[in-house]
Amino acid sequence: MRFTAAVLRSYESRFSLEEVMLHAGPGDGEILVRIAGCGMCRTDLAVRHSAGRSPLPAVLGHEGAGIVVETGGPGTGLSSGDHVVLSFDSCGHCRNCMGAAPAYCDSFPTLNLFGGREEHTARFTDADGGALAPRWFGQSSFAEYALVPARNAVRVDPTLPIELLGPLGCGFLTGAGAVFHSFGVGPGDTIAVYGAGAVGLAAVMAATAAGAMTVAVDRHPERLALAERLHAIPLHAASADLSDLPALADRIQQLTDGGAHYALDTTGSPQLINNALRALRPTGHLGLVARLNIPLPLEPGTLDRGRRISHICEGDAVPGLLIPRLTRLWQAGRFPFDQLIRTYPLTDINQAERDCDAGRVVKPVLIPAGPRKDT
Repeated sequence: MRFTAAVLRSYESRFSLEEVMLHAGPGDGEILVRIAGCGMCRTDLAVRHSAGRSPLPAVLGHEGAGIVVETGGPGTGLSSGDHVVLSFDSCGHCRNCMGAAPAYCDSFPTLNLFGGREEHTARFTDADGGALAPRWFGQSSFAEYALVPARNAVRVDPTLPIELLGPLGCGFLTGAGAVFHSFGVGPGDTIAVYGAGAVGLAAVMAATAAGAMTVAVDRHPERLALAERLHAIPLHAASADLSDLPALADRIQQLTDGGAHYALDTTGSPQLINNALRALRPTGHLGLVARLNIPLPLEPGTLDRGRRISHICEGDAVPGLLIPRLTRLWQAGRFPFDQLIRTYPLTDINQAERDCDAGRVVKPVLIPAGPRKDT
């Protein structure tokens, strides 16, 4: 089977649109999905800075959504024609997977970031037969088609705009899951969100849906304007040297009547992380979603009085439970994630990356041109 995909051949090069080959259909427990749309996530772009740990050449993309065209048998629980959102891969049988914590699967780094599933890797090549890296996050969905483990796929209502739903499998899932699962935010709670990007704004929407008061911190006025439309109180972290941060923490404590119950940092900035801890009330909880690439020195007193800090992966979510919840909230007008999306044809993937890097778009979604007639 031949189809078009965006291939990243080196850590410095641009994506190239190429014909790729799938040499066999879905095996046991797999499905073939025609991709309707795929979100671009910061994790995709972080491959460029992976110090060689993420294998190339590869087809990236892990926020895919589309329509099942073939299954590997009845054991998948899915049928041709089903609309599905694709999420992260997990083994399904380790202690954490069995305990409804698939984001902490023992094999998560290998399956999603650093090699993928080893079985049948030779099935996916470029047009000349050259090997492509195993499936990224079990998907490799910057493409017209994706062969995925059925475990990764969540069936959704076919009346929904399937081309827009992909980010519910990772970015929006992470922000909303942090609010609903990691924190358990409820009516009357307060949360400070540092970074009004896709994950942060998803957290804002989820907190509003949960009846909480939210403060959003960012340095981009247009992002703060969007956060305000989503019912957050906007606070501008203005200076490049972040010298205004002590006043920022004081302001959050004033707005939240003594400090926020929860804070979510999406920036990975040590200065902002310390500020977020200072903005918490006693026993408050700070969650980090960005992977830290530098040491995190904590300032004296930031963990006093029961404050705590943890790293959150994929919103502590079970995708098969949270994704339907988010689509129902969207249908009720309470999780308007579509307001964060700008669509691009897959052929414009490099422009989407430039816009993402420059902060001109919150969530790019790439739309394949459509299936080839000679597949």
